[in-house]
Amino acid sequence: MHTLILVTLCLFSFIGNGQGFKLSEEAEIHVLTCGPYQGELYSAFGHSAIRVHDPKRGLDWLYNYGVFDFNQPNFYLNFARGYLNYKLAVMDYSRFRDYYIYQNRYIHEQVLNLNQEQKQAFFDFLQWNAQPENQYYYYDYFYDNCATRVRDALKTTFGEKVTFDGSYINTDYTIRELTDLYLTYQPWGDLGIDICLGLPMDKKATPEMYMFLPDYIESAFNNATIESDSGKLPLVKETIVTYESKPETFEISFFNPLNVFSILFGAILLTTVLGWKRGKHIKLIDVSLFGIIGLVGLLLFVLWVATDHNAAARNMNILWALPFHLIAAVLLARSNPPKWLKHYFLGYSILGVILVLTWNFLPQQMHYSLIPIVLILVVRSLFNYKKLGKAKKV
Repeated sequence: MHTLILVTLCLFSFIGNGQGFKLSEEAEIHVLTCGPYQGELYSAFGHSAIRVHDPKRGLDWLYNYGVFDFNQPNFYLNFARGYLNYKLAVMDYSRFRDYYIYQNRYIHEQVLNLNQEQKQAFFDFLQWNAQPENQYYYYDYFYDNCATRVRDALKTTFGEKVTFDGSYINTDYTIRELTDLYLTYQPWGDLGIDICLGLPMDKKATPEMYMFLPDYIESAFNNATIESDSGKLPLVKETIVTYESKPETFEISFFNPLNVFSILFGAILLTTVLGWKRGKHIKLIDVSLFGIIGLVGLLLFVLWVATDHNAAARNMNILWALPFHLIAAVLLARSNPPKWLKHYFLGYSILGVILVLTWNFLPQQMHYSLIPIVLILVVRSLFNYKKLGKAKKV
């Protein structure tokens, strides 16, 4: 949805001298919706932007809310904490267009049905918003992104004169389900999002929430109206198809999460059965397994309580990725693990079985490919429970 590479196209920015610039009668303002690109996870959702075209003044500028600067202070720390600054950048429209055509991403341009006064007011707002002291904002994937900023720029300029009619929405998707629609060909990215984001993702999306996706910005604008001297008019005058993407074929690799984790489960199960029969305990398996899952759980806990990533709160994935697994891994690595550790593994075995049995009934939609991972943890927990109990008797 955001355009990381396009930051390189912003080496020149026309922001400064546009204050007080008067548009001619030939000026038009377009809302651009650009199609997805499967080469990267972040581009799989498409993109939104605003074009101001005034051929009489020789002006053709693209206002892009989806740009950030890797060189901003404490970039990675701010990203982890949910304080990532995005900005509105102004660039040459033709270079933006050509870049998206090069990636075979469709470009639809909705010409806004604005009178001269409204065009000027919207342009003045964009110019103000593009000033260095105004251009930055805290990015929120679901509530404040390149798509919602396009809608909000219009609402800020015209207030209640713009009305979005959400009756065109005939589905009742959750935010997570809406995200999943765009990640069919990004199974590992889809898994990562489902692991890291919690219950806030599973509430039913209102028509306004749908607009965090560029496609729904386009649909919402097509179903919106604006008040002018002539009365209430459709917000979109016409739609120009600047480029229609050519058909492409995408294949989902066999090495998707479900297949990989299922094979891993089979291998671990076989190793566990053989290990029990032969009386062998390969500690490296359990130390690595519970150590890695414990680190995942610790990450989920930190995202929940120590960052401003609101969508990461109340994450039920922590039920299988317990941070305590990290402690269990450290204790297992000892030559003489404490006796009480077997009760931890028994307790987790029970929790894991309950979790699998109730998987489809949980309030949070859990990724189905994680079931083999939970089963691996259950199998190894039972193995360690038995092994530690046997060692105690000896």
